[in-house]
Amino acid sequence: MKLTRRGLIRLISLGVAAIAVLLIRDLMLMRENRSKDLTIRNNYVRALEDLSAAADNINNTLEKQLYAGTAQQQAALADKLFNEAAAAKAAMLQLPMQELSLENTYKFLSQVGNYARSLAKKSERGEELSEQEYKDLKTLHEFSDKLAKQMWSLEESVSSGERDISSVSNNNKNEGDTPSVTEGFTEFEQGFESYPTLIYDGPFSDHLMQKDPLMLKNEPKVSKNKALERASMMLNISSNDLSQVTDADGDMPSWIFSDKDGTVACAVTKNGGYVSYFLKSRKPNSASLEVKEAAQLAVDFVDNAGYHNMKMTYYERVGNVVTVNFAYSIDGVTCYTDLIKASVAMDDGEILGFEAAGYLVNHKQRKFPDDVISMPECKKKLSPYLECLDSSKAVIPSDGGKELYCYEFKCRSEEGRNVLVYINAQTGIEEQIMILLENESGTLAM
Repeated sequence: MKLTRRGLIRLISLGVAAIAVLLIRDLMLMRENRSKDLTIRNNYVRALEDLSAAADNINNTLEKQLYAGTAQQQAALADKLFNEAAAAKAAMLQLPMQELSLENTYKFLSQVGNYARSLAKKSERGEELSEQEYKDLKTLHEFSDKLAKQMWSLEESVSSGERDISSVSNNNKNEGDTPSVTEGFTEFEQGFESYPTLIYDGPFSDHLMQKDPLMLKNEPKVSKNKALERASMMLNISSNDLSQVTDADGDMPSWIFSDKDGTVACAVTKNGGYVSYFLKSRKPNSASLEVKEAAQLAVDFVDNAGYHNMKMTYYERVGNVVTVNFAYSIDGVTCYTDLIKASVAMDDGEILGFEAAGYLVNHKQRKFPDDVISMPECKKKLSPYLECLDSSKAVIPSDGGKELYCYEFKCRSEEGRNVLVYINAQTGIEEQIMILLENESGTLAM
């Protein structure tokens, strides 16, 4: 069939139009990708700025803690330090997780506020801080100073374009001599050789977390593929979208997995294949759920993950994320040694964080003692300034890492403060007093 001149012109016109459409589409896609990359980069830069500011605040508050001479000032500074450490951890969650091994940094931020609170409580009891405790505070201040300086230096190099943080999330390697953004973190991570062993009365005390994990004893090793399946199920992400990033050694050897964008980190133990933690860096910008609704989603998630008999103890809201604390409960006894945390986004209920290290380290079958002092007898030891509202049984950790079988008395002071008092059921000794700080954002014990 012979093509006429008019047909040829029409064919050429259609071809040109098709090419023009394709070019326009490609330009629009390029513009959309550039816009997306710019948004991601700006979000990371903002998270780095928040982390740097929080590290700065921690550094300043720790220095003041060294100079505080009264129990009241130490308590006030400890509360401030605790909130600043929480803000720093929240900022860390917004950073790409793929190649950032931040276990030591996260541990430092978890311990620093709790350690300061522990020392403040000691001062409030009229006890003087030991020389070693002052040395530990000074060492923590030195670490915080180093962290603040490195974070501000890192933020400046990213803002100026010297380092490209978005390349981490895109799983790209820096070309040429351009330094990697991960170096700003790894330098701090590798500097923990002189980090002090902190022994104190708190949930992140080293004597609780440095034990051999009881749950992993005699557990068979699992393959990397099996561990990947566990991570996929826990994260609700296809295993095809996850890859192994690194290995973690120490007391709980694990594989660390991440997604291709570096917005997720998930650790699975090599023995037993347990998910010890996962973090998602998404930051909810709104809240459509009530705090109690979000807390119930955390309850359901932990139970569906196979951790049964977990009792919700306390919760806290930071921004639009609710973090719920759980303790194992069996035969009417709450074990405050076997701990799990879950964080929930308040916009859509997504589980953004999970931590089960305390559970994996301490959980075991227990036989509770029969030879005990009666609960009514121990109740007589309560202060006359407290009204007992409820009572139960609990296992709490001692300063030396032992488990203490106690009666937990929930009380109210004359000023309306809610107080927990723990009296040893075998000796009658008043082991611990916790004051509950309650507001619309949740409940914290100190």
